[in-house]
Amino acid sequence: MEPEEFDLLVVGGGKAGKSLAMDLAKSGQKVAMVERAMIGGTCINVACIPTKTIIHSGRVLETVRRAAEFGVAGAENPRMDLGLLRHRKEDVVDTMVVGQEKLFTGSGMDFILGEAKFVAPKTVEVSLNDGGTRVLRGTDVVINLGTEPMLPNIEGLAESNVQTSNTLLHLEQLPASMVILGGGYIGCEFADLLNTIGVQVTVVQRAGQLLPREDADVAAAVAKDFTDAGITLKLEAAAERIERDDDGTVTVSLSTGETASADDVLVALGRRPMTDGIGLEDVGVQLSDKGMIQVDGRLHTSAEGVWAAGDAAGSPQFTHASYDDYRILKANIAAARGEGEPRSTVDRLIPYTVFTTPELARVGMTEQQARGAGHDVRIARMPVSAIPRARTVGQLAGEWKAVLDRQTGKILGAALRGVDASEAIAVLQMAMIGGLDYTAVRDAVITHPTVAEGLNLLFTSAWLED
Repeated sequence: MEPEEFDLLVVGGGKAGKSLAMDLAKSGQKVAMVERAMIGGTCINVACIPTKTIIHSGRVLETVRRAAEFGVAGAENPRMDLGLLRHRKEDVVDTMVVGQEKLFTGSGMDFILGEAKFVAPKTVEVSLNDGGTRVLRGTDVVINLGTEPMLPNIEGLAESNVQTSNTLLHLEQLPASMVILGGGYIGCEFADLLNTIGVQVTVVQRAGQLLPREDADVAAAVAKDFTDAGITLKLEAAAERIERDDDGTVTVSLSTGETASADDVLVALGRRPMTDGIGLEDVGVQLSDKGMIQVDGRLHTSAEGVWAAGDAAGSPQFTHASYDDYRILKANIAAARGEGEPRSTVDRLIPYTVFTTPELARVGMTEQQARGAGHDVRIARMPVSAIPRARTVGQLAGEWKAVLDRQTGKILGAALRGVDASEAIAVLQMAMIGGLDYTAVRDAVITHPTVAEGLNLLFTSAWLED
């Protein structure tokens, strides 16, 4: 079958790929995008959008429980209705999926639902979901395959019908108890949510702390939040065997010699790239030993004219990082065609938030990283209870920590744990991008009373450690 020719062929409709496909199609280029099943990508269907939707519902429940503190009577004994929760989540997701499909077709791209496999350089054969086959070739090809939950080789896991972050979103009935394997970002978010809505939660974490990429003091504070809320933590422990009894109870045997039993188990031990079986190696696209697509700073693979983006290309596993991949790809594909200047992924300043309650927002270096890089470090540390806005909304939990260079006054990084930290972190990110020192943020005129106004306080002498 003679290939159909396109200026751009995108395999996988994640954030980077779909944004680039729509953009270049609107500019008049001939574009095809192949997506296996998830219209809009992982974020909209099974990750950011549905999880943050139900996390917000959990926060609403907790606020209603505290209604009397805010002067509201008559809200006794609220509970989470799983059917209503699922309906809200599905309504949000379905609305966004429909909107995405309209954007795809409206851009002028050829949007194709099917399974793609590379059969020649820059050429894929697509088994269409509605039957039939097409062969497509692009002058430039972008691979944006994403990742899926990883199921490690634990004895009995495959037979025990456990949950992942994908399947948990479709539960018909809420378990009374849950063991969560993994204390990273996904595990912590679900632990906090499930505990809030009434599930007895045990978190099993191989490392000696939750959130291993964070400073020990920050991780310890999150751990205290969890234990104070009734979550059981088993640190420095790994699952060695999983067995589901006839009555449905799941027992997890741990490396410590202990066991943890619950109605169900959630496996949150990382994600793996969806690169198997599509013929990448056959067309010269090199993969790591973990199946990640190998790219350079321009997001170019080892194959001529083939680019990769998003989680499966080793970018930080955040939608906003994938969106920046799109901008980098757009610039670099144009530069390869003799138009404009190239861009690189090197030294990107990418913030992120763990959407527990309170939130933990991070940007830049941790204290440990800054000291390891040779900086003379000074720490600014302040309880969230010092922020007037936190008082007005009744959310006093948490602490803000910023890492400064003592000699230059530059902000090297920050970990903000508290109400609306996900919003306040962007202020610090902008200051860091602009090269401002901490005194410029301290002396900025910020609206009162807002959470961001806390940055005025954080950098005063009262909270700067010697």
